Amino acid sequence: MAGGGGGGGGRPRAVFMAFGTRGDVFPVAALATAFARDQQQYAVVFITHSAHRSLSAHLAASNVRYMPVSSPPVLAAEQVENISGGSQSNHEDESFSSRKMIIQMEHRKECLSSVEAVFGDDPSINGDFVVINFFALEGWHLAELFQVKCIIAAPYFVPYSAPSSFQRQFKHNFPLLYKYFQEAPANTVCWTDIIHWMWALFTESWGSWRSNCLNLSPIPFTDPVTNLPLWHVREESPLLLYGFSKEIVECPGYWPSSAHACGFWFLPTAWQFSCDKCMELSRNMNSSLGSVLCAKHSSMERFLVGNSYSSRPVFVGLSSIVTESSEAAASSLSDDSALLFNGRLFCFSGWLFPRCAAAIHHAGSGSTAAALLAGTPQVVCPSLLDQFYWAERLHWLGVAPEPLQRQHLIPDSDDASSIHNAAEVLHGAIKSALLPEIKAQATRISDRLSFEDGIGEALRILKERVLIQDQT
Repeated sequence: MAGGGGGGGGRPRAVFMAFGTRGDVFPVAALATAFARDQQQYAVVFITHSAHRSLSAHLAASNVRYMPVSSPPVLAAEQVENISGGSQSNHEDESFSSRKMIIQMEHRKECLSSVEAVFGDDPSINGDFVVINFFALEGWHLAELFQVKCIIAAPYFVPYSAPSSFQRQFKHNFPLLYKYFQEAPANTVCWTDIIHWMWALFTESWGSWRSNCLNLSPIPFTDPVTNLPLWHVREESPLLLYGFSKEIVECPGYWPSSAHACGFWFLPTAWQFSCDKCMELSRNMNSSLGSVLCAKHSSMERFLVGNSYSSRPVFVGLSSIVTESSEAAASSLSDDSALLFNGRLFCFSGWLFPRCAAAIHHAGSGSTAAALLAGTPQVVCPSLLDQFYWAERLHWLGVAPEPLQRQHLIPDSDDASSIHNAAEVLHGAIKSALLPEIKAQATRISDRLSFEDGIGEALRILKERVLIQDQT
């Protein structure tokens, strides 16, 4: 939304709000810390789940205030729509829906309280803004409430699209608003923005919260009294920063002109180790020479360092799939294997993937990006949302064989025949991933990605489109 009116002589404020799982949140946190270091005149806040409390020390090191909300990442990310499937009774479905609604109401209450703590005491000033990911749409409505600009920052491709019936129903229910967006002048919010991602702002779940709790009109871009479109107000098309590379994702011409693919938002090295001692050692890491892991984890390092490419291990990490089954699948491959988890993965993919012959994972955006940068062939098994897009894209790019289906890693039954068949499919996929042509293609893409600076490009666009414009 447009920046607010003049205020006191206080520091401008930047609120970064990101919800969802680690891959949804951590890259946005990396962007927030980079912004805080680059623009030290700003007071920067990061709002996310308390489950991501491990970020707090990294945020504090860059003078970013961490403000947690108590909601669980999965529910807040709306990634549980298929949990009930067809196996639950109506009573169980109703119970789950009621529980989810209670959590959602409390989540929105905490979001309002957090943003109010930042903007509530003083009027908004030029330069104030809110940055949200797609799972933090509360931030859009709160930016409207406090009259500050809202920017979208997503480290992944749009994870869901409007239902096929959306345009027809919108035109029928809101004919004047539909005309408002269709007739929008250049560079203002138009139907292209709505259909690309903003359609989710017009669902029924937001109307009562907007009107009852925020005292806003139930429908965005309408007058709260007449319910008519704000014909005299034309908001600028919201800035949309994508944290992926144009080398990997095609950006078609029908996307909004305000959408920018910046390059992948890789995490700082210090964030890639959950062991503090390993993290300290990594800061003194010189290329691939010398010990990087602490004494407690040195056996892992010895296991990973091979004499040739053919002797390197295969990484298996399926964070979106049942861990116990993943362990069983990994163990079935060879007697000479090591499970690198056991509750925690001590060394994150940025350090680990270059030391592996191949990476088997769930096609999450973070794992995908890290393996691409490392030049590591991939075997992927998607299970939800944008993972299916990344899996197909990796196969199309030639850095992974055809994506596996869930039963290839988690057999539908535990009989010997099913396990054997699944193991055969997985073994074949690994053999395909290790073909020289796939490794060569992975290396070529890695070389191209190494020249990109996704975080730096996002900062450049922010300064050009937000800071300079608001502070002149």
